[in-house]
Amino acid sequence: MDGVVADAVVVAAGRSERMGGRDKLTADLAGRPVLAWSLAALAASPLVERIALVRSAQAAALPTEPWLPAKVVAIVPGGARRQDSVMNGIRALEATVAPRRNAGGNGAFETRVLLVHDGARPLVSEALIERVARAAAEHGAAIPGLPIAETMKRVVAGRVGGTIDRTDAVVAQTPQAIRWDVLHAALATVAASGADATELTDEAALLQAADVPVHVVLGEPANRKITVADDLTIAEAALMSGVATRTGFGSDGHPFGPGTGLRLGGIEIRDAPRLHGHSDGDAALHAIAGALLGAAALGDLGSLHPADDRTPHGVPSGDLLRDVLGQLADAGWEPRGIDVTIRAGRPRIGALLPAMREAVAELLGLPMEAVSMKASTGNLSGDAGAGRTIEADAIASIGRIGGLA
Repeated sequence: MDGVVADAVVVAAGRSERMGGRDKLTADLAGRPVLAWSLAALAASPLVERIALVRSAQAAALPTEPWLPAKVVAIVPGGARRQDSVMNGIRALEATVAPRRNAGGNGAFETRVLLVHDGARPLVSEALIERVARAAAEHGAAIPGLPIAETMKRVVAGRVGGTIDRTDAVVAQTPQAIRWDVLHAALATVAASGADATELTDEAALLQAADVPVHVVLGEPANRKITVADDLTIAEAALMSGVATRTGFGSDGHPFGPGTGLRLGGIEIRDAPRLHGHSDGDAALHAIAGALLGAAALGDLGSLHPADDRTPHGVPSGDLLRDVLGQLADAGWEPRGIDVTIRAGRPRIGALLPAMREAVAELLGLPMEAVSMKASTGNLSGDAGAGRTIEADAIASIGRIGGLA
């Protein structure tokens, strides 16, 4: 099903009683708070458009954290019960205007779903988010569940009282998802029945109270909830043993245009002819931006900043690259190394490479030894060899923020 768009409520208002009073959501996990990982995972999904974060009353009143993704449109205090906290997040989303977009230009609008995710599940994958959202769009409501592998025993007065049949049992996870139209109908039904006065442990329980069928998709073992201190150690080991680094490739080129003041590699070459483009035309920075986005699977620079009225004409490419770095940080990634090759028949730029290298290192927050800038100016073919264009290729490596190199 095409055109699925998701809003999300992240519930992070618990008391962390099994962490000895320590707030598990602010606990350090590979250099970032647990909650930062959970939010970054949702923000990285192209399906997720808006996030409402539900915190404790004290935390909700604090200034926003620098690691909060741009997709977080509201931070609200939680309620006495989980369902109260979720409702506070839902109301916050409903108070903002959700864009309504045509899906694929075929006259059909998107199907909008709500995801409810536990902020203490930092390792949820983009694939699981998409799987649950699309299942909810198709079936009305969906949750991820894991089959129970271990033998389960019933304990009575400290002794085994029997074996529990696990044939049809799963462990429920989040995010749990529901189409907005189904949610509104379910809330009305539950309110009319008085079931909202009871404790509902998760969103599936609310839907069951409203007789709404809930589809189950396969969950993920890594998507475990941080409950006790040992869970932090397990989660950090999973982060470190998983994909610690990624590599991406970017390429860009611009023709020469009118005027002087060439922008290339983050510096200005005043007497050289300017490159033509919607931005300042810095092909090297554009290639770097494309490589970083590709490594993080976040699309391309043209999608992020289209060459139309949505992007200011003549915008500095350094500003575009800083925005890309923000997108990476929202998704939990940071640059680790850059290798750039510039192809230009003119001007001669060999002597300028150290300045470019320094400028790129400063833009990316990298040490000089992590940045390589090279130029190919002779024996070139095509438009670059003829001096009509400047082209650049870049290879970028990224790593998890706070993770190992």
